[in-house]
Amino acid sequence: MVVGGSLAGMLAAHVLAGHADRVTVVERDRFPDGAKPRAGVPQGRHPHVLLEGGQVALESLLPGFLAELAAAGAPRVGMPSDMVLWQNGRWYRRVPASTYIYTGSRAQLEELVRRRVLANPVISTVEGAEAVGLVGDASRVRGVLLRDRSAEARGEQRTVDADLVVDASGSGTKAPQWLTGIGAEAPHEETIDTGLAYASRVYRGRSGVLDGDTTGYYVYPNPDQVHAGGALPLEDGSHLVIVSGLRGDEPPQGDDEFETYAKRLPHPLLHRWLDEAEPVSSAFGYRRTANVRRRYDLGGAGPAGFLAVGDALCTFNPIYGQGMAVAAMNAVALRDALVDTRRTPTTRRVQRALLAASRQAWDISAGADRKMPGAIGNAVDGGPADRVADWYLARVQECSTGDPVVGRAFRAVLTLAAPVSALFAPPVARSVLFRPPAPTPVDPPETQEEPEDWARQRLDGAAGGARVR
Repeated sequence: MVVGGSLAGMLAAHVLAGHADRVTVVERDRFPDGAKPRAGVPQGRHPHVLLEGGQVALESLLPGFLAELAAAGAPRVGMPSDMVLWQNGRWYRRVPASTYIYTGSRAQLEELVRRRVLANPVISTVEGAEAVGLVGDASRVRGVLLRDRSAEARGEQRTVDADLVVDASGSGTKAPQWLTGIGAEAPHEETIDTGLAYASRVYRGRSGVLDGDTTGYYVYPNPDQVHAGGALPLEDGSHLVIVSGLRGDEPPQGDDEFETYAKRLPHPLLHRWLDEAEPVSSAFGYRRTANVRRRYDLGGAGPAGFLAVGDALCTFNPIYGQGMAVAAMNAVALRDALVDTRRTPTTRRVQRALLAASRQAWDISAGADRKMPGAIGNAVDGGPADRVADWYLARVQECSTGDPVVGRAFRAVLTLAAPVSALFAPPVARSVLFRPPAPTPVDPPETQEEPEDWARQRLDGAAGGARVR
């Protein structure tokens, strides 16, 4: 049984269907007819991106899925060529793309996955039912206690037996309380919370694009500039605009103040575009952005027959766009653990594999957030090794905006397509340690660069005149 019918739950069910006679997905909502936001996905109306690591995982699980996504109109955005990007006081050079992200709505992607997964006759759904507890004891989980949410039988409870229960209920999971309710040990939770809050609103530009060959804007936050924002293309030609700030300076959720808040960004680029664009939705806010990792791999052995995946296992600050990719990577880790003939797939061993699949995303999100002003939580403080790594990674970040070799490695790691060790490869390390940061544009770059233009400018050092620094 899988508790939760979002991306992580559907992909887990897909994997389990290869090893079980019957898989049941329990969902507290009713699945919509088509690609529509669900109440049970509070971030559903906000920007989502599918990083390269998630694309590889999804294609491995559902062959041909990326072609379906493209056929449905999901924008495929080249990084950094298609975007105007700002980070740490520097504009990225728009050199040829080394990675691509999909920026369509989460509702669209979920609907495509749901359609593929539920076509399997082994998988069934129970909709309008909420999991409220586990059945079993400290040694083994044997099922789930469900509460009906339908109008006809609201509040009625029933027990559903299961050989395996997978918690895919998201960041609001109640599994730690469920486990203590059957006498088992709740997982230790690591938390880092910057107090980041954001608001999103859909706009349509006058020409349907932002500016020529530019498909989106984004300003990343850092400890010295805590406001972030941008505009990402959706499948219908509109753009989903986001603005964010930290605790005490949260963006307003009302429509009237939304555009005014964009003035807090370090350049008026986004605000100028909003002045000319047409809003086609209300503004929606979101406040729950803490990083939370539930360490089911620590402590006692835990009950057999229970696993956690997706946000129920590891929740990331959504501003880094990792959630959907990690959900898919979790499913690949589950699949690989179940078919590994070298080891018996015990609950504890599989749970460790799932956590390992989330580790790089956690290191990126938590590592960035622990440096933000006002960050709180029991995982904020790092040791001496973290401080050395922070120095090197700060240099990588600074160099990545102008140096295509460093930028390629940096993007591969951030998009979960390459391990962190890629940042220490000799060509990258030489640039980071022994060369000054390459020049970058003074103003937002309006057009993409050709490879030969970049090579010539890199050799000339400060070539490009007043527009390059």
